[in-house]
Amino acid sequence: MKTAVMHGIGDIRVESRPRPKPSPKEVLVQIRRVGVCASDIHYFNHGRIGDFVVKDPLILGHESAGVVLEVGSAVTLFQPGDQVSVEPGYTCRQCHYCKTGRYNLCPDVTFLATPPVDGAFCEAIVWPEDFLFSLPDRMSFEEGSMMEPLSVGLWAVKRGDVSPGHMVAIFGTGTIGLVTLQAAKITGATTLIAVDLSPFRLEHARRLGATHLINANEESPVERIREITSEVTGFTWERSGVDVTFETAGALATTRAAMAAARPGGVVVLVGLPPDPMVELDIVSAASKEIDIRGQFRYANCYPTAIALTAAGRLEVESLVTHHFPLSQTPQALRFADEAKSEALKVMVDVTE
Repeated sequence: MKTAVMHGIGDIRVESRPRPKPSPKEVLVQIRRVGVCASDIHYFNHGRIGDFVVKDPLILGHESAGVVLEVGSAVTLFQPGDQVSVEPGYTCRQCHYCKTGRYNLCPDVTFLATPPVDGAFCEAIVWPEDFLFSLPDRMSFEEGSMMEPLSVGLWAVKRGDVSPGHMVAIFGTGTIGLVTLQAAKITGATTLIAVDLSPFRLEHARRLGATHLINANEESPVERIREITSEVTGFTWERSGVDVTFETAGALATTRAAMAAARPGGVVVLVGLPPDPMVELDIVSAASKEIDIRGQFRYANCYPTAIALTAAGRLEVESLVTHHFPLSQTPQALRFADEAKSEALKVMVDVTE
């Protein structure tokens, strides 16, 4: 099979490798579409993310969907020809976190495209049947691959305890910010404030339901958020702010702003992560306002919900796919996704047709 293999920083080569065979509980999936994620770009540009270092040749890509080619002897959930979305991390299924439903915190996770585990920029992978999910016939492979970032957005809203009538602010309107915006909207948030530097991305936020847009190049997001929320609630400027802020840009400036934009007693959900883990934050203000700062690590049990909402037309993800590249142009796809943020949202690699 054809594979796009990373051999070093900025060095991806299309090579031939033997097609894998499924074990009894595994499924062989022909990959059709793979979304380019910021983590793929980071590995491609820097060769590492924190303690995860690319030491040996590695296949990137983890947002994927495809068609079942072959099933293991003990597989009961799928048969050849089924269309599936691949949840890219499987766990031990036995630890405390797995058994209590927070398997994203399992200490023994095998995750696609996380060194040393190969990812999905290839024509086929084998994967456990219990981390594959059937796609309805009316869903495309593009939508199937988008179930991974959508699951991040659904989990963020759950972590933030968004409720009907809430005011929320999303800092960063890339793919993750836009799916988080939609998830907050269908959960019942009525004031949805989108913050970004890019007019292109802010217009997508408007289209998908944002009630207010803030271009951080033109005005102070925190001051504008307090003005908006004061108008809604009647609170003084000092006591105003949103119920929940989501930081999805992974930048220090937006992390600080997200904390400052939360009302007293509000919640800050850290979806994105700044490149330097050691940062200076105003903890005194957060403590005196009793702000809840909540981390997020991937998601758990979100794929069935993501698929159901997308199939029912309650969430819209396919329009976030703005560009396509063939497998042979995987390095170009990664570079384009990194450099063309003013015109691209989700860049998709079309592995097979």
